Amino acid sequence: MHRYMRAIGFSRLTDRNEVKQLLTDIVIQSTSYTYTMNADNVVLAEFTKDFADNIGVAVCGEFDSNDKFIYEYFYPYLRGSSISTSEDVSVERHASQESYAGVCDDIRVGVSLIFYLQNMINYVKLKIAGKLPVRNTTLTLSGLSIEGTILFPIIKNEHDQRRINRANINRSSLIQAARQGDEEAIESLTLEDMDTYTTISKRIHTEDVFSLVDTFFMPYGVECDHYSVMGEIIDSRLVHNSQTGEGIYQLKISCNDIKLDICINESDLLGDPEVGRRFKGLIWAQGYINFPGD
Repeated sequence: MHRYMRAIGFSRLTDRNEVKQLLTDIVIQSTSYTYTMNADNVVLAEFTKDFADNIGVAVCGEFDSNDKFIYEYFYPYLRGSSISTSEDVSVERHASQESYAGVCDDIRVGVSLIFYLQNMINYVKLKIAGKLPVRNTTLTLSGLSIEGTILFPIIKNEHDQRRINRANINRSSLIQAARQGDEEAIESLTLEDMDTYTTISKRIHTEDVFSLVDTFFMPYGVECDHYSVMGEIIDSRLVHNSQTGEGIYQLKISCNDIKLDICINESDLLGDPEVGRRFKGLIWAQGYINFPGD
């Protein structure tokens, strides 16, 4: 069974027959479905069913020559609710199945952001129609988590917040210039990183690391779309899986100035996720590319 099913309220689903019955019900009683034909003239289809607001399971496969749906794989999902980035996104197919990974280079993250593509049918339609690459797209990010902790915030007054915002804007400008080959910008970033390293090395002896680091977004493990994140909670609500009744926290966090939605099983979250506090945990990153005209 998919490891992240527990994140959407299916922590007690372990029997193969129960999983098979669940997938059959999703195909028959789907909330929505999409389909298209790929380059091999095979009709691809995706059936989705919501079990809470914007939370559900997608069943993917293809139709054979007798119009019979053949199941290939499934995955749990959380649909994001806000635009995370407007940077260009490139997409690559996974080797083992008709699913896709997206890659986005957002300077606020500092690394290539790799995510599981949710709207792969829309992408395949554009690819077959010869309309790729598509410019002026935006990306909505979300993440499923099976391990998370709530931390208290770092106290910042209005002056501190303005200073941090100015520093972030200045650093983003330097990174953008450095990517275009500006040697002065590269030197400034190098000196800034050295100063930061020196400051943290001195303070870490007497202060906790999470009082020095406010937010981060880092790759985790060997799977390329898994990340360790920490960010400020800007919205929080508890919903329940309509089939199992398990509680699911839906959190919107600001991480490295990028907004993304996260869902986590109530039993997997340590602490009370109040607005203003910080979420720290491991996520499986998903993304929905907002193509113009969708």
